[in-house]
Amino acid sequence: QVQLVESGGGLVQPGGSLRLSCAASGSIFRVRSLGWYRQAPGKQRDWITTITNKDNTNYADSVKGRFTISRDNTKNGVHLQMNSLKPEDTAVYYCKAEDIWGGSGYWGQGTQVTVSS
Repeated sequence: QVQLVESGGGLVQPGGSLRLSCAASGSIFRVRSLGWYRQAPGKQRDWITTITNKDNTNYADSVKGRFTISRDNTKNGVHLQMNSLKPEDTAVYYCKAEDIWGGSGYWGQGTQVTVSS
């Protein structure tokens, strides 16, 4: 099992920045990649970005150029630097770990990000 804990969410004004963190523990040798998803009220959970064990990154078009995923080697996790935030970025942000042996992966509990003036 892999446990994930997100932190860093909060309220920010449009155009502002936030940095989310995801700390992983447990059987981290099973982690093939780490990523972020988000879910706005009444909407499905959408993929945002992924970083693989080889440090390859991918981003959804909606966040490309504004968000950056990076590794936090001290906590076996990742950060998500979010710049130029928009009201439509408001959502609960979830960290997910993909298992090298497949399956549904592991989720964190989520952290709320609200972009509002």
